[in-house]
Amino acid sequence: MLCGDVMTGRGVDQILPHPGDARLHETWARSALRYVELAEEANGPIEKPRDFAYIWGHALEEIERRAPHARIANLETAVTTSDDAWQGKGIHYRMHPGNVACLAAARLDCCVLANNHVLDWGRGGLAETLATLRGAGIRHAGAGRDADEAGAPAVLELSAGGRVLVVGAAFESSGVPPQWAAATGASGVNLVRDPSPAGARALVAAAQAVRKPTDLLVVSIHWGDNWGYAIDPGERAFAHALVDAGVDIVHGHSSHHGKAIEVHANRPILYGCGDLVNDYEGIEGEEVYRPDLRMIYFVDIEPGAGLGRLQVVPFRARRMRLERASLQDRAWVAGLMDREARRFGAAPAQVVVA
Repeated sequence: MLCGDVMTGRGVDQILPHPGDARLHETWARSALRYVELAEEANGPIEKPRDFAYIWGHALEEIERRAPHARIANLETAVTTSDDAWQGKGIHYRMHPGNVACLAAARLDCCVLANNHVLDWGRGGLAETLATLRGAGIRHAGAGRDADEAGAPAVLELSAGGRVLVVGAAFESSGVPPQWAAATGASGVNLVRDPSPAGARALVAAAQAVRKPTDLLVVSIHWGDNWGYAIDPGERAFAHALVDAGVDIVHGHSSHHGKAIEVHANRPILYGCGDLVNDYEGIEGEEVYRPDLRMIYFVDIEPGAGLGRLQVVPFRARRMRLERASLQDRAWVAGLMDREARRFGAAPAQVVVA
């Protein structure tokens, strides 16, 4: 199971059992509660507090029904009580550590942290995020106490046997400040400095050093703009280079909506998985992209054999909860996937909207 941005900070944090400090440093809103009000104005009142499973809604039933061997998400928020807001940054996301059980409610195996919000509350906030996830039994990739930890793969042992290795990384194009790059003796994110084939091989070198023949290798990467369907040629070339270097799945995110899926050498490249959980309800201006529709991606793939089938399961966000998508909404997503896949010559028959 793969999904894009899980943004449990700010307004989402405020409806959970342990809301943190609601103060914001934004020019538009000074309290995270304003985002709760927007969602309520759009879709009706939200009783508070909600239990930890609430935000997953009907998606939780779908995930449990499918029982995926591994569950991977991009966690785009710090999990901290730190007040050390990163200076010069317009938006800061944080979730109270007491609400980490909302991630455990979906039984996430790995949270990717290479993104443009994990250090919103400073390096102390990152340290608390790492410690909180470890305490909850959730592995992480893409950020760490130094460059080695940030670049190391998360190793997911599968109950059915075998392992999934997850490497997390980010491009500056997603809004990651260059100062956030992890270095020797300095915590931060695994920032891609060299978007070349050699850089792709270097990105997965640590994972390849410990990889077994039965392991699957996933690179989860935060890149590109929030809005728009265009695929940057450099990002596409880098994705191809990752697959050529032995990566089984390229798991892209940063866009607030779903983007194209490509199958290269029988390996799937998800250029943008879109947001799954956020507090954007009621914010107007980008309706053409249908950001209210959220997707979970279920990938059937075998080591050495490549992609069997990739199913995209859409949901609709309402009152900060995922509800089943209507037939019309599923048809809209199917049309989107078909149209965007044709950018690469043909719609991949292995990708279906369920």
